[in-house]
Amino acid sequence: MNGAFQYFMNNQDEVIALTLQHIQLVGLATVIAILIGVPIGIYLTTNDAVADVVLQIAAIIMTIPSIALFGLMIPVLSVINQGIGFLPALIALILYSQLPIIRNTYVAVQNVDPNMRDAAKGIGMSSWERIRMVEIPIALPVIMAGVRNAVVLSIGIGAIAAFIGAGGLGVLIDQGISRYNRDMIVVGAVGVSLLAIIADTLLGILQRVLTPKGMNINA
Repeated sequence: MNGAFQYFMNNQDEVIALTLQHIQLVGLATVIAILIGVPIGIYLTTNDAVADVVLQIAAIIMTIPSIALFGLMIPVLSVINQGIGFLPALIALILYSQLPIIRNTYVAVQNVDPNMRDAAKGIGMSSWERIRMVEIPIALPVIMAGVRNAVVLSIGIGAIAAFIGAGGLGVLIDQGISRYNRDMIVVGAVGVSLLAIIADTLLGILQRVLTPKGMNINA
């Protein structure tokens, strides 16, 4: 570990730059995944048949090894000269993030107390107002739990994305393997782990803040 610490001290600028690349990739993927997954999860509560199909597809995507998924996208995105690099990594992380976000949104909204829905209807709320002002606020802590899972997953998979030129902390692992440099591998692996722990902790705090009083959400 002393060698890894020394490597970090001697290459702080590079490690910080790669960390910021990793955060940028995961952050953008998470935002897009939320914008896609949450509306889908809400819609699925209105159609159980479609919900089963969509959740099965999302689960199947999760079982595809990341390297294989990157490989499948290379010929497709090569049409626009984006076969390797940031874009295929971004698309892969968005796809992998869908299952926890869609599933948690679907379950959370579906399990909103029917009496709350009836009360909202009783005071004349439209369907959109009921979703926006009643169902989503109640479901938000569980949705956030799905986002936490998606972020931690994306941080780990994001390290593998370095093998297709997407940058990030995985570059240290990739180069460390190529150069037989254990210190680079350790710094990259520890960096990814710390990033995942920090992100999960911060999102956990946000989840507790967003939890309505009287609800006990442990995730």
